[in-house]
Amino acid sequence: MSKPKNGANGHREDIHWPSLVAAISAITAVGIAIGLGLPLLSIILEKRGISSTLIGLNSAMAGIAAMVAAPVTTKLAHDVGVARTMLWAVVLSAASALGFYYAEAYWMWFPLRLVFHGATTTLFILSEFWINAAAPPSRRGLVLGIYATVLSVGFACGPLLFSVLGSDGVLPFVVGALAILVAAVPIFIARRESPVLDSKPEQHFFRYIFLVPTATVAVFVFGAVEAGGLSLFPIYATRTGFTEAQAALLLTVMGIGNMVFQIPLGMLSDKLKDRRLLLSIMAVIGLCGSLALPWLSQSWALMALVLLFWGGCVSGLYTVGLSHLGSRLTGADLAAANAAFVFCYAVGTVAGPQGIGAAIDIAGNHGFAWAIAGFFGLYVLVSVVRLLFKPKQA
Repeated sequence: MSKPKNGANGHREDIHWPSLVAAISAITAVGIAIGLGLPLLSIILEKRGISSTLIGLNSAMAGIAAMVAAPVTTKLAHDVGVARTMLWAVVLSAASALGFYYAEAYWMWFPLRLVFHGATTTLFILSEFWINAAAPPSRRGLVLGIYATVLSVGFACGPLLFSVLGSDGVLPFVVGALAILVAAVPIFIARRESPVLDSKPEQHFFRYIFLVPTATVAVFVFGAVEAGGLSLFPIYATRTGFTEAQAALLLTVMGIGNMVFQIPLGMLSDKLKDRRLLLSIMAVIGLCGSLALPWLSQSWALMALVLLFWGGCVSGLYTVGLSHLGSRLTGADLAAANAAFVFCYAVGTVAGPQGIGAAIDIAGNHGFAWAIAGFFGLYVLVSVVRLLFKPKQA
């Protein structure tokens, strides 16, 4: 059997597929379940006569659960083990997914949301840590591009399943729970190859938010623009003059951009000495694209063309930001930074819809574009300052 190829720095340079397949397939199964569950739960609450405000309040528990789970995940993985923590998270998320069907009282959905999204957050953090730790440094961007693409497909399959299964009866809940339980199979098979956290992180959890700000601010902006943009874009588009069908197609085009550009962007980031340069360029493209939205509203084709590339750049902030994080840290520090990364994403998903919605109320329909431009402008400022005053460390 041939020996693994090692680079000049002693790091393994070939892709270790068993570990990567385990982590990627596990989190993709969870992605399918989340993509199925989010519309399913909203529809069922609406059928029960729950107001939109209360449905939104219950949905917001996802971000709160993620912010609660992120700081404790690394400690759990250190004490219990990465693979074992992931397996427990699979069991908890599957059980809570099925529990929604049997929980008749509205208030019961709040603890269920906390358990479900807290457990899936743990799975995301540890899967991304596992992928980052197993990826060879020279091909980290490619590996994370594959991860982001497959995960996007998983999320897209969830709503497709929902369209087939509907919201009646226990079947959609059983399918969602089974999809999550499937994630346990590759984790269990590769459990002996999961990264080991021999030591605890050297710094307090919140210190990791500011340790690699080019990555953490990138994912905050990604979360804000993704959550706020996807939820409010149909309103913006229809008020601008597009039909609901045209607005839905524009979102589809954006989603295609999300999927098709992740592997090329990841491969491009592997060729660069400093990934922060690519992150800055994508932020500038995002800023220019959002500022151009009011002038593109007269042409569906032009809007679609810009959103195709714009969607790729938005998701690229996550993929390349995660790759940049992996290039800077290792071991327990990487695990803690991954948790801080997901924490910042959760904060973004809460801040984005609130900020963009308020901007529309204050500045009119085009406040949508100005608010998104504001998020991208923040990141352009942070990334440029870091490039100019903080040279990349080896």
